[in-house]
Amino acid sequence: MPATPNDLFAFLDRLAISYVTTCHPPLYTVEQSKLLRGQIAGEHTKNLFLVDRKRSLYLVVASEHAKIDLKSLHQRLGATRFSFASAELLRDALGVEPGSVTPFAAINDPTPRVAVVLDAAMMKYPLLNFHPLSNTMTTSIERDDLVRFLDAVGHRPRVETISEA
Repeated sequence: MPATPNDLFAFLDRLAISYVTTCHPPLYTVEQSKLLRGQIAGEHTKNLFLVDRKRSLYLVVASEHAKIDLKSLHQRLGATRFSFASAELLRDALGVEPGSVTPFAAINDPTPRVAVVLDAAMMKYPLLNFHPLSNTMTTSIERDDLVRFLDAVGHRPRVETISEA
């Protein structure tokens, strides 16, 4: 059974990680979430759940405005060509629904099967925003605490330059 937002919050509390969560109507896209700008502090993000030709899974996390060339990203990451993973694979690997993709979903991948890649440009922001396993909320967390969370769930993130300047 995948973790719930309350399970996630309890885990963050056990790690003594501070966070702020804002409830809102369901948001499925970056465009929809832009309606909340000015109401939630910090850098807003996008999350791409990708699979390469060898069936390796990647969660690529970047600022919402980052331009990512998917045709060359695999070369930057030492992978084979990427495509977007299916909703079924997303549910199976990370336990979330499309529109709720988030690095917090690493809590549902104990193996770990999914490589988490954080864009270096995004990591210059001190406060980052992600859905906490549900697209009806946004959770703000400090970037160093995000890394601490990922380490605690066995997903040491790769910080790579993945967006174009």
